[in-house]
Amino acid sequence: MCGPGVRGHGVPAYAVVVPTIGRDCLTACLRALAAADGRPPEEVVLVDDRTDPATPLPLEAAGVLRDRTRTLRTGGRGPAAARNAGWRTVRAPWTVFLDDDVQVLPDWSRRLAEDLSAAAATTGGVQGRLRVPLDPDRRPTDWERGTAGLEHAAWATADMAYRTAVLAEVQGFDERFRRAFREDADLALRVSDAGWSLCRGRRITRHPVRDADRWVSVRAQRGNADDALMSRLHGRDWWHRARAPRGRLPRHALVTAMALAAPALALTGRPRAARAGAALWALGTGEFALARVLPGPRTAPEVATMLATSVVIPPLAVGHWLTGLVRHRAAVPLRPMPSKRAPAPTARRATPFGGTP
Repeated sequence: MCGPGVRGHGVPAYAVVVPTIGRDCLTACLRALAAADGRPPEEVVLVDDRTDPATPLPLEAAGVLRDRTRTLRTGGRGPAAARNAGWRTVRAPWTVFLDDDVQVLPDWSRRLAEDLSAAAATTGGVQGRLRVPLDPDRRPTDWERGTAGLEHAAWATADMAYRTAVLAEVQGFDERFRRAFREDADLALRVSDAGWSLCRGRRITRHPVRDADRWVSVRAQRGNADDALMSRLHGRDWWHRARAPRGRLPRHALVTAMALAAPALALTGRPRAARAGAALWALGTGEFALARVLPGPRTAPEVATMLATSVVIPPLAVGHWLTGLVRHRAAVPLRPMPSKRAPAPTARRATPFGGTP
């Protein structure tokens, strides 16, 4: 939890920024925000990041917040750029980022006020608690388990409040992260490096599992390029510092190496070594598929999807990672800007990422 903060001096004012690509879930997001009790946001900024908006955003879903809601357009530059465009127009001392596929609970505004009031002067950001509803009558699919992992994610911008002045100090989100992946971890690390602490609040936000096709896990491998960028910007230990799961990239690299080595060895007249390489590839691929099948519902479509995608994911993951290494080989970190609202010198030695995990 956050603290110790100063209570009794009024509820901090805040604005809400929601980047969107016009998905149907935005309607439920706005309705839930309008229905929350407690102090409403000073304004709601919807940032339309569609490249060619064919339909208007459902502003009527904002209900009682309609008069406080305005829209911006960023033309498909990605969620990091969309959030930047939103918070840079905010005048409230706190900016709360919500994704368009979440739904705040009825007591969210009241608990947000408690979170912000309890924040110490050296606290730069306060994270909400995400809850992913799953079907209690069956085991979750691979995609559902991945979404449920957000419940334990650190500093996810699905519901994350930052001091607006802190965002300005660290230059906001790094727009080199074009996907909704790792841009939140990068921001949190830069906020911490600037001397601010981060904590987890008490407010709860619902994050339903959105529909996805069977190849969603294959497309998700593009995020390995963002991991390469994170390593370039924050060093190889960023996984630990950002509280991010390490993932299976080292195993994927080994499996991919065996897949490439087996035919090469066969062509050079080394059949026994080629068979050993092929066996190791099959063993690694089978282990990966089994690790994804066993926790799931084990239906025929799910098993078939896990088998097919487990074959192609390792080489794709490695390929995207290598692409990221080349693309971002000259990347340098964003540097904090001078700020009049920086914490006192003693706060610079505070433990980053404080509060209850």
